[in-house]
Amino acid sequence: MGNIIVINPFEIPKGQEERALAMWDNFAKYFRRQPGFVSSKLHRAINPNARFHIVTVAEWASQDHFMAALKNPEFQRIKETSTDYYPNYPELYEIIRT
Repeated sequence: MGNIIVINPFEIPKGQEERALAMWDNFAKYFRRQPGFVSSKLHRAINPNARFHIVTVAEWASQDHFMAALKNPEFQRIKETSTDYYPNYPELYEIIRT
């Protein structure tokens, strides 16, 4: 089995993009240091009325690596102390065609 993809869309209220980007940078810095992390990209909706204003697409070596990163106490501390945390809906995907 190959790498897994995490697609995570965020609901960002109008006018809060800069705060959301700072939040993403904080979490991205953490994830990039974790075993099994491969890459991530942040996407912004072109339509200003899109439900999901920003979407992260990340690649991990395995589901186990990603889940371990989420269970890490350091991640929990970052999440608990984040003043800006927006509704998001992460899901794991496997690549089936390229």
